[in-house]
Amino acid sequence: MTTVYERRAAPAVAPPARRSPAGAVLALLWAGAAAVIALWWTDTGSVVGTAGWLTGAGRIAGLLCGYACAVLVGLMARVPVLERRVGSDRVARWHAMAGRYTVCLLLAHIGLILSGYAAQDGASLWHETLTVVLDYPEMLKATAGTVILLLVGITSARAVRRRTGHEFWYYVHLLTYAAVFLVFGHQLALGNDFNGNTAATAAWYALYLGVAALVLWFRILAPVRLNLRHRLRVESVHQEARGVWSVVVRGRELDRLGARAGQFFRWRFLAPGLRWTSTPYSLSAPPRPDCMRITVKALGDHSTAVALLRPGTRVWAEGPYGSLTAERQTSPRSLLIGGGVGITPLRALFETLPGEVTLLYRARTVEDLALGGELEAVGRWRGAKVHYLLNGPEGQRPRITAESLRAAVPDLAGHDVYLCGPHGFARELYGELRAAGVPDRRIHHESFEL
Repeated sequence: MTTVYERRAAPAVAPPARRSPAGAVLALLWAGAAAVIALWWTDTGSVVGTAGWLTGAGRIAGLLCGYACAVLVGLMARVPVLERRVGSDRVARWHAMAGRYTVCLLLAHIGLILSGYAAQDGASLWHETLTVVLDYPEMLKATAGTVILLLVGITSARAVRRRTGHEFWYYVHLLTYAAVFLVFGHQLALGNDFNGNTAATAAWYALYLGVAALVLWFRILAPVRLNLRHRLRVESVHQEARGVWSVVVRGRELDRLGARAGQFFRWRFLAPGLRWTSTPYSLSAPPRPDCMRITVKALGDHSTAVALLRPGTRVWAEGPYGSLTAERQTSPRSLLIGGGVGITPLRALFETLPGEVTLLYRARTVEDLALGGELEAVGRWRGAKVHYLLNGPEGQRPRITAESLRAAVPDLAGHDVYLCGPHGFARELYGELRAAGVPDRRIHHESFEL
């Protein structure tokens, strides 16, 4: 179908590239971990005997676990500077890594502290565990929080995720907030590093209250404000290709959202079977002041049900998120590589990205070329090249190699490359692009795999 959006001339010159603050953020997070270890160091005298070493190591693991809990929740807060400048996919990877660190530190803390206490008291590990859980202040709540954190960790494991639905994983994941709340009290009640240390206690409260404020504002109040202001509703649903549908969403003053081509929102359609699920979908055309468009491939229950949406259905959206935008451009020449439904954010960028643009679209068959007519029209309008890479007559899948990329795009190493598609596709292409001489800083990729 022909897009409902009027084409606007892409800027001839790219805006100055904005440097990602990812390095600074990671440095800040590791500095916080170093400060936590310094707290233990300054508060600890000599360590004597097996019990002392076990207890000391358990205290370090506990402090770092408490810090990691705050980092874990902070990375879930959808802070715009992280989501839009660092990139939602990178933040999601950091969150997953922080989750693994948190679970490992939690298990180490439990094992080391209980072993140290048992050695100190000359009691069995089981007796010491019962004593700590039942008699120590705040420990019943901390135990409940620990069980929840371990449950969240188990359901986040890749083998378990493959066997459970996204909705189940999502709602179990939200229990992280309850777990962190439950374990917080015992950190101050039993932590030797906080007893009598007013500055350390105040800093710990500031850390947790600051993270709670981020969650309250960016995950609750900001989305409520957005949806009350813009009143989003489905305007129309159109089929683009086999199993691929576009949804046009209309609202008020959408230009005030500050959305850019290449970004995405988390969409919740208030219709039967969809209202309890929030799913990220990219804008598949440049946003307009009165409407936006997404394009969805039927890959599961939720995405299949999107095709059945009726005009007038209310929409709850959060965003915009993502850093796959023109702000990452460092060269006046760009190559866009899309695989499957990964073409959607690139379709919007293809129309608006400044300078000389080439598009490479990987799909199984001609029938799977979603938005192909629009891509051809945009290519003619702006004098850009569009290359299609399809399976052979027997279904054989052609490889995209460094050599074929250099043959299709002269001076490939001097291009910015925007890459979007399934994880395996993107990983393979990244290796070929590096082999073709494209610097890492010029390969821009974003994935929605959570």
